[in-house]
Amino acid sequence: MPAEAKARIRINELLSKSGWRFFADDNGPANVQLEAHVKLTKKILDEFGNDFEKTARGYVDYLLLDARGFPIAVLEAKSEKFEPLVGKEQARKYARSQNVRFVILSNGNLHYFWDLAQGNPTLITEFPTAESLGHFTTFKPNPDTLINEKLSDDYIAVTQNPIYRNDPRWNNLAERDTFIKDTELKFLRPYQLRAISALQNAVKSGQTRFLFEMATGTGKTLLAAAVVKLFLRTGNAKRARLVSARFVLR
Repeated sequence: MPAEAKARIRINELLSKSGWRFFADDNGPANVQLEAHVKLTKKILDEFGNDFEKTARGYVDYLLLDARGFPIAVLEAKSEKFEPLVGKEQARKYARSQNVRFVILSNGNLHYFWDLAQGNPTLITEFPTAESLGHFTTFKPNPDTLINEKLSDDYIAVTQNPIYRNDPRWNNLAERDTFIKDTELKFLRPYQLRAISALQNAVKSGQTRFLFEMATGTGKTLLAAAVVKLFLRTGNAKRARLVSARFVLR
């Protein structure tokens, strides 16, 4: 079986698993169009220079539709012998032609989700559902709340036990270390607080992607927990998931 056919079979299965419908059924009408024919404007073509064919027509591999039957995402499929990102710019061209902000890139084995309004593609392990894409369109983050959130060393500890300071052992310096060990309370270290402050400053400057590079044993997991809480608590993410040792906040 050709590599491209294998990729298509896997992609079809992944779409079905995420609730997308190739045919109408009891759950609703079909919301996947295959090889959808699109017309490209001269403006869209010119934006990509000479790297693409100068044709005013093309075909989207998969066009995903919302509950009203309007396009909501473009899925660009590649043969499994190709890296999905090779179709990145072509997919963006088709997405713009359909006035959609979401792109999925896949070769059947590797998959990327790309919100054109939020930066670069991110690696995913399963395809988004129609419902989750709808949440993306209505979600309105407020960076100011994240920037102004005050963090102290017990940012995680108060989540573990909001009244830990009322415990007599905490207020007895001779017993405090034992109390912390017994209750497994987690406190941020000064350099971890500085890292989060750097993230807040990055958000203030308009950035939406962040990278922490830390040595083994410096508390990457605890820092990640604090960052997740920061985004969720301030309403700048609805969920967080671990993808290939990276946290993706949405």
